[in-house]
Amino acid sequence: MRVLIVEDHEELAETVALGLRREGMAVDTTLDGATALRKAMVVNYEVIVLDRDLPGVHGDEVCRALIARGSQARVLMLTAAGTIGDRVHGLSIGADDYLSKPFAFAELVARVRALARRAQPLVPPILAKADLTLDPARRIATRASGRLDLSPKELAVLEILLAADGAVVSPEELLARAWDEVADPFSNVVKVTISRLRRKLGDPPLIETIQIAGYRI
Repeated sequence: MRVLIVEDHEELAETVALGLRREGMAVDTTLDGATALRKAMVVNYEVIVLDRDLPGVHGDEVCRALIARGSQARVLMLTAAGTIGDRVHGLSIGADDYLSKPFAFAELVARVRALARRAQPLVPPILAKADLTLDPARRIATRASGRLDLSPKELAVLEILLAADGAVVSPEELLARAWDEVADPFSNVVKVTISRLRRKLGDPPLIETIQIAGYRI
């Protein structure tokens, strides 16, 4: 899952980003609305966590511009003002959800995951193939009833492959959706992660390599 955090309070932005990365998400951050709009035109974010009270380009204007430019990202708007009027206004300009500061981090995670599900074709809450199951919300993967010890990136890649429901996923798509903007596109990080995931999933093998095209389960 690829997420963009737009928050002018740098410490808060990095704290939220760190927490979401620990939940297996690929997270980029920016401190202003203009940069957020540029990033959103380059990267297909599934969710944008948008502070409403941004300096320069206000969060409301960022939200309107995203809608006008045809962005498919779901917008979770954050604000220190939590009146009903504020929430109604945020939703009326195109935000998909609204969360008042201060907020409980667990609620933020739940809302981001809920919005991400709406940003994609409908997938079941529990993903399964043969004797392999994955609960994305709880970050638990099992095979033959035994729990698998997977890293956040391995879980993220597994979720993308299972959600594809047998379709081939290219290395480029895996890199774009499971890693953030600091990932080197010329590295072999996807290949290495797939190799580790294969080893941890055990036999019989479930991940198939399709030459030139990518991977599928």
